[in-house]
Amino acid sequence: MNAPTSTAAAREEMLELRLKGMRLPGFLAHYAPLAKKAAAEGWDAIEYLAELVAVELTERADRRTKRLLDQAKLPHGKTLATLDLNRYPAPMRAQIQELARGQFLSEASNVCLIGRPGTGKSHVMTAICRALIERGSPVLYASVASVVERLLEAKRNLRLARELKRLDHFDCLALDDIGYVQQDRAEMEVLFALLAERYERKSVMITSNLVFSEWNQIFKDPMTTAAAIDRVVHHSMVLEFTGPSWRAEAAEQRAASAKKLRA
Repeated sequence: MNAPTSTAAAREEMLELRLKGMRLPGFLAHYAPLAKKAAAEGWDAIEYLAELVAVELTERADRRTKRLLDQAKLPHGKTLATLDLNRYPAPMRAQIQELARGQFLSEASNVCLIGRPGTGKSHVMTAICRALIERGSPVLYASVASVVERLLEAKRNLRLARELKRLDHFDCLALDDIGYVQQDRAEMEVLFALLAERYERKSVMITSNLVFSEWNQIFKDPMTTAAAIDRVVHHSMVLEFTGPSWRAEAAEQRAASAKKLRA
């Protein structure tokens, strides 16, 4: 009487070993409960298998998104859902939505977000990055200062080429606050090397408080400045942020609220 039960248990054990070996954790976790549901609802074999495959693909996509988010180091809470698109003119809203679809990555195009401090450049870039990750694209978000520091360290240790290759893994580099970095020659050289390495191969997104005519403050040398701008702007979309500072508005609102509470 125990032979059929033992045989069934052995088959189930072998199945689970094979699913583990094939790296199908969704199948492994859900094949038994879905089999019960299939029996209860009268599914045929194809319906059962289709549901099991759908669960595996969904969980695989979720794991990939989580892994990409962990790698990306995005600021928290800055998504398209939390972005007030109504603050921007209709043409810019269309640009943001187009960028979120990610076509520019396949074209190795760049994105430049230029404007005054506090106008939402970093939020927009972060929101676009989040949308790209949800579409499965590897992205790295970092301040220009931190990237330059890492490249300088790599150069000192004679592994700059290796570090550039590591960054090449990312379909998009989102570099925040290039206008705040006042480069010395060594810093300027590694930043230019990065831009030149990715030119027409992989995309870069850059925020800057400086318009392009002021980038000589970053690269110092006129020829290097012109070459850097050429590599960034060629095949690029430029978003110009001209509105008032969000942070200034928020500070004024907080001050007004505090004044009312004291009154």
